[in-house]
Amino acid sequence: MNAVAKSREAEWNLLSPASTPKVYAAIARVMGEIGKAGISKARKNTQQGYNFRGIDDVYNALSGFLSGAGLCILPRVLHREVTERATQKGGVLFYVVLDVEFDLICAEDGSKHTVRVVGEAMDSADKATNKAMSAAYKYACMEVFCIPTEGDNDADATTHEVAAQPVSEDVWTVLSDAATQGETALRTAWKGISEATRNTITSAPSKRWESLKSVAIANKAAA
Repeated sequence: MNAVAKSREAEWNLLSPASTPKVYAAIARVMGEIGKAGISKARKNTQQGYNFRGIDDVYNALSGFLSGAGLCILPRVLHREVTERATQKGGVLFYVVLDVEFDLICAEDGSKHTVRVVGEAMDSADKATNKAMSAAYKYACMEVFCIPTEGDNDADATTHEVAAQPVSEDVWTVLSDAATQGETALRTAWKGISEATRNTITSAPSKRWESLKSVAIANKAAA
């Protein structure tokens, strides 16, 4: 092939449309199959009474379809954050938030598409990260494949009761100083603190708060 012919061939190759990565055809195939089957919300959250699709339901439903389409889903954790939270009964919960990417890879041509999701979960032992990974995978698949509904390692299976954060001494100091100036000053200081803090103070009987109100009323009468 002479130089002119090679130049023309290169020109035509540049002008020809690029082939579509086969990963999208594989995703569409899985989407079509799971769309026919669906995954029913057969599990129930016992604390709050709502139904949900467990991670095992998603695994079982998708496994065959993914294999048939030659589609692999590979996870990659970008960031992990752990916070210890107190329960209302005095125990400890580990609250884990994961930033996760999933590569959807076509086994036929190696093309891939990456999705990024956040997984969150709580556990009183060492399962919080496992649950967060499961939650991330489940919701990534539900979004990617548009899984329709007819459908203890799942974060939706349990609702934890987290204790309210304690009121800081700085807040009590502000309220105490205001109480010594009378009822009007205490009301003004009360409005100046956050709604969440006010709810914490009033949600449970507090002798400290009742005492401050008594002090404010007494100072008003003295004035």
